Amino acid sequence: MTFRSTDPAARERPFGLGTVRRFAEGDSAEQLTRLLHLAYADHAAAGRVFFASYQSAQDTAYRLGKGECWVAFQGDEMVATVTVAAPFAAPEGYPAPAGAGSFWQLAVEPSRRGTGLGQWLLALAEERIAALGCGQIVIDTSSQASELVGWYRRRGYVPVGTWRWDVTNYESVVLVKDLLVR
Repeated sequence: MTFRSTDPAARERPFGLGTVRRFAEGDSAEQLTRLLHLAYADHAAAGRVFFASYQSAQDTAYRLGKGECWVAFQGDEMVATVTVAAPFAAPEGYPAPAGAGSFWQLAVEPSRRGTGLGQWLLALAEERIAALGCGQIVIDTSSQASELVGWYRRRGYVPVGTWRWDVTNYESVVLVKDLLVR
């Protein structure tokens, strides 16, 4: 089977089971919030309290309004997500290149990890940010999550600074990827 996007902005790619599409009216912010809590629970258990590990459904809805949210479904079950924004409205002092895009809440339901779904959504996020006119991506994650930082570095993201969000309990490493370099 193949994950198929129902949005013409994302091309079909070979992958596991299910469909990938934009979060739509009628989709559940509560269901998405449960997915985020589940996907980020291992970080919280390790002492890294990502906002996605405890945010409310209202917080989720607010964050959805800041970009394009993409969701992967297997049947009726929401199994993965990512939200992209281009350009990214960085807070003052955040070490982001001017005009860069960003993504956040990249999450895969734990039983589906290792299937390539996270990489598929990362590629989708990069493609959407480029299609929206940005040549760079800026993201951040816990500096303590060495496995996650390494995962992004292996995919071309380079650390450029640090940032401290008031909704987490850690310092974030800020990473940038140039989309124009191939």
